[in-house]
Amino acid sequence: MLLLNKMELSARRICTGLLTGYRYGKALLAATVLLCCAGNTRAVSHSTMDTVKTGLVVRDAQPGYLALVKDGLPLPMFVDPQDHKGVLRAFDNLKKDFVRVTGHNPGQQQQSRSKIIIGTYGKSALIDSLVRKGLLDSKELAGKREKFVMTVIRQPLDGLESALVIAGSDKRGTIYGIYELSAQIGVSPWYYWADVPVRKAAQLYVKPGVYTQGEPKVRYRGIFLNDEAPALSGWSKATFGGFNADFYEKVFELLLRLKANYLWPAMWGSAFYDDDPRNGPLADEMGIVMGTSHHEPMARAQAEWKRYGNGGSWDYTKNKAGLQEFWRGGMQRARGWESIITIAMRGDGDEPMSEEQNVGLLEQIVRDQRRLIGKATGRPAAETPQLWALYKEVQDYYDKGMRVPDDVTLLLCDDNWGNVRKLPERDAKPRPGGYGMYYHFDYVGGPRNSKWINVSQIQRVWEQMNLTYRHGVDRIWIVNVGDLKPMEFPISFFLDMAWDPDRFDAGNLMAYTEQWCRQQFGEAYAADAAGLINRYSKYNHRVTPELLNEKTFSLTHYNEFDSVVNDYKTLAMEASRLYYLLPDSLKDAFDQLVVFPINACANLYEMYHAKAMNEYCYARNDRKANDWADKVKACFRRDSLFSDHYNHKIAGGKWQHMMDQVRIGYSSWNEPPRAIMPTVRYLPEPATASVSRVFVEADGYIAMEAASYAAASSAPGIQWTEIPDLGKTVSAMTTLPVTASLGNNTALEYRIRVKEKREAKIIALLSPTLNFNGNRGLRYAISIDGGPETLVNFNGHYKGELGQWQARRIIESVSVHSLLPGEHTLKIRFLDQGIVLQRILIDLGGLKPSYLGPRQSAEQSPANGDL
Repeated sequence: MLLLNKMELSARRICTGLLTGYRYGKALLAATVLLCCAGNTRAVSHSTMDTVKTGLVVRDAQPGYLALVKDGLPLPMFVDPQDHKGVLRAFDNLKKDFVRVTGHNPGQQQQSRSKIIIGTYGKSALIDSLVRKGLLDSKELAGKREKFVMTVIRQPLDGLESALVIAGSDKRGTIYGIYELSAQIGVSPWYYWADVPVRKAAQLYVKPGVYTQGEPKVRYRGIFLNDEAPALSGWSKATFGGFNADFYEKVFELLLRLKANYLWPAMWGSAFYDDDPRNGPLADEMGIVMGTSHHEPMARAQAEWKRYGNGGSWDYTKNKAGLQEFWRGGMQRARGWESIITIAMRGDGDEPMSEEQNVGLLEQIVRDQRRLIGKATGRPAAETPQLWALYKEVQDYYDKGMRVPDDVTLLLCDDNWGNVRKLPERDAKPRPGGYGMYYHFDYVGGPRNSKWINVSQIQRVWEQMNLTYRHGVDRIWIVNVGDLKPMEFPISFFLDMAWDPDRFDAGNLMAYTEQWCRQQFGEAYAADAAGLINRYSKYNHRVTPELLNEKTFSLTHYNEFDSVVNDYKTLAMEASRLYYLLPDSLKDAFDQLVVFPINACANLYEMYHAKAMNEYCYARNDRKANDWADKVKACFRRDSLFSDHYNHKIAGGKWQHMMDQVRIGYSSWNEPPRAIMPTVRYLPEPATASVSRVFVEADGYIAMEAASYAAASSAPGIQWTEIPDLGKTVSAMTTLPVTASLGNNTALEYRIRVKEKREAKIIALLSPTLNFNGNRGLRYAISIDGGPETLVNFNGHYKGELGQWQARRIIESVSVHSLLPGEHTLKIRFLDQGIVLQRILIDLGGLKPSYLGPRQSAEQSPANGDL
């Protein structure tokens, strides 16, 4: 009290210093002292204020709103320097976020009569003083877990008109409040990991009221970085030099921005604590609870056993002393940090233990491990959080009667594919350690790996995790996310649901998707982007890309394969359209989160469909097999180009190696060392055009592409040339070089079959080339079966008038001929250069009006009879 009395004597001087802009450290001290003093402030209890459900920060001013940012200048920010180091780190990140949003540091408005005050209840003199004065309700913070309160307080101290106060019940509560403000001012949690642009603002306002998200319903909420080679491991090595503290700082920050608190670190050849001595202290400082995977007991990594396992075997019956010494070292290293200790053991390398290693042995191992935990920490083992993962065969041990002490969390598991295997009985006796769930978005193992792209549909995640939560599983939720990218969207959903499962139901999952897209892409694009994400995850959930092949869907039943390919093509087209409309600042994020997963999977579907068609046509001696084989090759090459684009083009090449994961060429559960193109088969092409091509009348017409001729002849030095894609359908035929003489036999022949004697209108569809040759016109001669020729000058009458030729971009030239039943040879002989023939239509009485004309008629080989 003597100290407080001395502070009171200097209150006016300190207040003056605070309001006139002392240096940052002095101002902090002044604020701390002053808020501990008595003063003529107006107390506002939380109980008298409205609770705000949708956030406090808005962009439009209203009467009574506090200007958080005015003309680009944010309010000054204060935190007690004696607060938790993790809070101070998050506080510094908030300052950076304000710079990202406004271009200005919050310290530039020292003359402001409003402030931002941040701190932890019981740790911050700033916050504790507000509580003592009745300006913050202690009931909202005392004894709460990971809760924050955000509110505007009027006249918090002499000389200040108002302050935005963020108060946390504990370290993580304050940190979550800080990052919630970051999100509300326009910084997505994914600003780094998905290059989501910061939403700039020159004016921001805070509504009156109290904003809180309460306490999380699930105590430990986190992710597992697993199966991380070659993608995440390659990226981290290229970007940070490996899985070191620089890498994990980015991971920890993301988790905290997503209001997670728990991590199983990368473990394929990596050892979190051993790879970088900074890793453990950094996690503890920032507020991340560390664990190890389901088969890495006692805060030790599997890779550490390979490094330091004293040459003994991973077998408790043969190397008890060696294993205990190894585990003792892990516990001594981690004893001062916030951790959940995995207990029991599996076989080496995440394999089952041998048959003879029975339940009794495992129970003995657990007893010995708990003695080691107690000795290392100096307190009963029950006071150290522990888990026993009932993964794969370990669940069988539990089902056979193995038990662990009730303070140990039973970590239940899915089947690695997102289907929960076991849940507590509804009438199960409560256990102090509770239950957890280990879930998978990524998996390495049979029947096939699933580790390349997001295949998790949040509808299924919600349904299974809702089932999990309703059965009392609320101590731990952890999800295997593989390389972290590209699982951004389901990670957000999983962690948001872990915070408050009651927030979600079957009817609002699409609204959540739109809300998430609104945060990443803005209001104008949220609904469209959400629709794309919702559909691509639905399509990807049908079958994982690694399991997809040419036999997955039926070519012949229900038009199935065509339908699913068209689903993806339509989706890719819609994504590309939206991408085109986006401002450049959004394109990198949209590419990663929406366009790439759609385009890459659409291309895989096209490739396997082409492979199926290649096999189908080859078996029927259909030379279209060759075209489908070419398409397989093109899609395979395009897949590598998509990866190259992601690795080296998006965000200026920031994500190199992140798409190195092989997804094509599986022949077993595990990926091949490199992508392997599906095998294709070609039918031999004829050396010259064969006269066997016969187009058959159907429905009273025959339609032929110009390039579908049966034979071609030309004068010396003249070459018939197909111009791909010219015209309205497939291609066009012309003669080159255009200045050489055509001679008397430059012609194309077509074989047709008609059913009965008919008068036929033969319609040549020609590009609208004009009579550039002195108005003489361009001519061709047409004949049937070598009979008399009909000479046609299709544009000689043109006098420069504008009309249907130009508008339709085609000239229809008609000649009439009599045809008997059977096969015929139609010959069209060019008499002038510059003619471009696109199609030939033969109207036998059934041709119907249309703009493009019917598709090419079916072919018949004389040797095989009618089709």
